Amino acid sequence: MSQTSDAREKPLSIVLEKCAKTFADGTRALEPVDLAINGGETIVFLGPSGCGKTTTLRIIAGLEQPDAGGRVLFDGEDVTNLAIEKRNVGMVFQSYALFPNMTVAGNIGYGLRIKGWSKADLAKRVTEMLALMRIERLADRAIDQLSGGQRQRVALARALAVRPRALLLDEPLTALDARLREDLRVEIDDLLRSLNITTIYVTHDQAEAMALGDRIVVMQQGRVAQIGTPRDIYQQPANAFVAEFVGTMNKLSGRVEGGIFVTAGGRMPWPEAPAGATRVMFRPEDVSIAVSDGHLNGTIASLFFLGDRVRLFVDVGDAQPIVIEASNRRKLSRGDRIGLSVDPRSFVAIDH
Repeated sequence: MSQTSDAREKPLSIVLEKCAKTFADGTRALEPVDLAINGGETIVFLGPSGCGKTTTLRIIAGLEQPDAGGRVLFDGEDVTNLAIEKRNVGMVFQSYALFPNMTVAGNIGYGLRIKGWSKADLAKRVTEMLALMRIERLADRAIDQLSGGQRQRVALARALAVRPRALLLDEPLTALDARLREDLRVEIDDLLRSLNITTIYVTHDQAEAMALGDRIVVMQQGRVAQIGTPRDIYQQPANAFVAEFVGTMNKLSGRVEGGIFVTAGGRMPWPEAPAGATRVMFRPEDVSIAVSDGHLNGTIASLFFLGDRVRLFVDVGDAQPIVIEASNRRKLSRGDRIGLSVDPRSFVAIDH
């Protein structure tokens, strides 16, 4: 996706103050959320279905009203009671919500026509959007003749055509296959950086969140579990839910004895272990295969060839096997005994 001239000197800042949501049937979809989104920042709401992330997005958009006492501020202005059409935000839904009776160009220009743009200005803007998304050749094509990736580009073009103050995206890549999702993630990231537009992105896909977010808001059962940069969320998870939801996390039970974590599979040095720690977590990339006996010793329970690497599941006597990744050049088989070394700097102690 190419660059555009829509970048703003002062992108919109958004503040949520005590925004909770209780539906008419009494269902509490969202506990009070306080969040400040910087102008030009890409914030990703990440979490499983039903955690409150889409409800939060809809409150920002003006599609839902927060419970009494909650406020939404755009550049300091209270827009809590302002309808979506007056907030000037662009929104891309999971289904794209394109009009099947219109061409690609007709879809992109729809919002401009509603706003009363002249034919000349509308045509110029549509041409700009077609070029931005590299879909000029599709201008006269019907929506049902487009691939999933092409529809996603049209939906983005329509949302951006009206020069919104903020861009809101609700699971926009979910319907696409894995390879196309990965390609479009790169393109969307490039687009957002070039536009310098405040963006709120909702997803359950941790890879999308890590790739696109300046900050990630991890949601758990209607609450904010953690807010931080992708690196913070991955390396310093606030609780067990965050640790296990974002990436693969190994867990071992045991006890601390004089700077050593003693577990069924061995003894792991842990000089900075908190007193009374009974569980340790660490990532697969922080484990290596030892030349001889390691901190942990176990048996390969299963292994999967992934092309550039091999994923091993090693039984070290705990409830769950340890997951590690090894070079695809190394000849390993199910049932092999191996030693594992773990970097103690990667340990995370979480007992809740």
